[in-house]
Amino acid sequence: MNHKKHAPFILWLLCLCLPASVGAQAQKALTLEEVVRGDFRPETIYGVIPIPGDGEHYSQMNAQGTQIIKYSFKTGRQVEVLFDAATARECPFKRFDSYSFSPDGSTLLIATDVRPIYRRSYTAVHYLYSLKRNADGKIDNKVERLSDGGPQQVPVFSPDGTMVAFVRDNNIFLVKRLYGNSESQVTTDGRRNAVLNGTPDWVYEEEFAYNRALEFSADSKMLAYVRWDESAVSSYSFPLYAGDMPHYQEYEKYPGSYTYKYPKTGETNSRVSVHTFDIKTKVTRRMDVPMEDDAYIPRIRFTRDPDKLAILTLNRHQNRLELYMANPRSTVCRLTLRDESDTYIKESTFDNIRFYADHFSFVSERSGYNHLYWYNLNGTLAKQVTSGEFEVKEFLGYDETTGTFYYTSNEESPLRQAVYKTDRRGRKTKLSAQAGINSPRFSSNLKYFINYHTSLNTPTVITLNDNTGRALATLVDNAALREKLGSYALPSKEFFTFQTSDGVTLNGWMMKPADFDETKQYPVIMYQYSGPGSQEVLDAFSISWETYMASQGYIIACVDGRGTGGRGAAFEKCTYLNLGVKEAHDQVEAALYLGLQPYVDKERIGIWGWSFGGYMTLMSMSEGTPVFRAGVAVAAVTDWNYYDTIYGERFMRTPQENADGYQASSALNRAYKLHGDLLLVHGLADDNVHYQNCAEYAERLVQVGKQFDMQIYTNRNHSIFGGNTRLHLYTRLTNFFNTHLK
Repeated sequence: MNHKKHAPFILWLLCLCLPASVGAQAQKALTLEEVVRGDFRPETIYGVIPIPGDGEHYSQMNAQGTQIIKYSFKTGRQVEVLFDAATARECPFKRFDSYSFSPDGSTLLIATDVRPIYRRSYTAVHYLYSLKRNADGKIDNKVERLSDGGPQQVPVFSPDGTMVAFVRDNNIFLVKRLYGNSESQVTTDGRRNAVLNGTPDWVYEEEFAYNRALEFSADSKMLAYVRWDESAVSSYSFPLYAGDMPHYQEYEKYPGSYTYKYPKTGETNSRVSVHTFDIKTKVTRRMDVPMEDDAYIPRIRFTRDPDKLAILTLNRHQNRLELYMANPRSTVCRLTLRDESDTYIKESTFDNIRFYADHFSFVSERSGYNHLYWYNLNGTLAKQVTSGEFEVKEFLGYDETTGTFYYTSNEESPLRQAVYKTDRRGRKTKLSAQAGINSPRFSSNLKYFINYHTSLNTPTVITLNDNTGRALATLVDNAALREKLGSYALPSKEFFTFQTSDGVTLNGWMMKPADFDETKQYPVIMYQYSGPGSQEVLDAFSISWETYMASQGYIIACVDGRGTGGRGAAFEKCTYLNLGVKEAHDQVEAALYLGLQPYVDKERIGIWGWSFGGYMTLMSMSEGTPVFRAGVAVAAVTDWNYYDTIYGERFMRTPQENADGYQASSALNRAYKLHGDLLLVHGLADDNVHYQNCAEYAERLVQVGKQFDMQIYTNRNHSIFGGNTRLHLYTRLTNFFNTHLK
């Protein structure tokens, strides 16, 4: 349940804004329909893929999903069309959904007919398209179907490009391109709700944030994969109705249901194991990984040495991470690195581990802040690359020719993110020019990067830069959007800090109506997420439902309380074993602080949130201080006994070990103290935070005599969207707060 996945609908999660001075001169007011419909969607560049083995070019799908276009990293200009569905030979599709390259960039793998399974998993029908040129300099221009056996999951090229492995119906298959795309089956025991090969189970996919555990060795001779046995995991079912948008004809008379394996805190997890498959001899081996039966394997990665398969293990408490180097043939595993914490290891650690010729990168909070470390392949620490009271947010890459590391960090401020490099002598250079949030995408040789920049008063600006930080071209400036927004009366947004009665300094932002009058008193709606490691108070701006409500005469405020990210491990992890308690107290303190401002009506303060933010709404409204007049909890967890093992136990351990913590962290147990008018919102088909949370909390409110409102959405998942659903949802929220706060 990380923050980026569960934050409520902030318009396409892209930042744009207008300076307050311009907004104040505008005439028109925002409408809810415009905001939800996406009328202010900014221009951006989606799906940039650096072309492998090139370094000078990147590719992108066109907006229609009919072409793949090659661009220059130096100029940002189009170089050529790599693929066009309209002109390719024997092409059975008119448009496609996504694509990837073979390791040498010579072949495209094109995905069509994508059908989502969960958040990151999906099936698709894939096609191969060669970009190799013949003696005349022409390409064959022919589309080939990857497999005739049905849709595939997570296809991956071998390093030499001659094979593609994929998963179908929980089994692994191998296609050999040099043998007429001949297909063979690697595993045979895969079965839904029992055994998965090469693709993670629901809880791994959701909380360890990946969808493939299938890798080729560097010499293309071996396959490695993780096997999940979830046969002993308890199932969860939710109902499906005929509904609308989409309509399920098969459920018109009698409802159906969907059943899948979902391990809840303290319950049985899947048993996991790592296996290798020798492509030539067809021998399958199980790696001898020294781990407890209930431990996790969040990643496997082949190194550049074909005899070294890196296997990451994490104990069930998630406070001990171990990296083993396994020999894929002998099955022997050697411990290379161990990292431990008094609390937990963050899941962002996994994908920041990258393997090079003789070293690998690693990030750790062992110093109290997330920093980058450099290890030899035998596990010896070569150097600590970064240090200080700030956080490295992402390791971007290492240039082996110059010994230069690239990364992003919040060294300037917890509210900001910048791009840096540091050379082999430790000399650091800031590569992003503007303060705010900078999100780079580097070329494969780290010579160039595309930078997405935004700040509180700046729309998203996308520039091309070289690795000295010099801007080469501006690709997107959103000038047209700025001009459009100039005709609207947009609220102003500003940062503030305050100190709680406990002596804790908290960061926040506030939006005031465009016609704000400091002599008047306004109702306040507090928005927050508050989940571990999340950040809502950032130097960025978005057009959102909150923007609309500020334009309707509300002050909107957001405060990142204890437990949120950007300020080091001590601040983030002080909520360990007692989720929701300190966080709710801090939201109450924020409301009390706002109530002291002369322009705030302290009797009309509301709060709302989605997912963890919905949970925090309930915890804050029942904290015991009657400061909130009204609140909305969307898709809220109400008791950590109902949530999954990996997320819940990362912060709470198991209910058996931490009974008092689970009691204190339960919104159910606080229901009798609920103060203020409440709206509960939930989707019946939420596979993440189950409707069970809402149903049990509603029943508890009934039994303790608390009145409340409720809005249920048929067949909708955790994101609650589809057809007219989002407009209905935000209209419901608008009307609720207008009724109870105005």
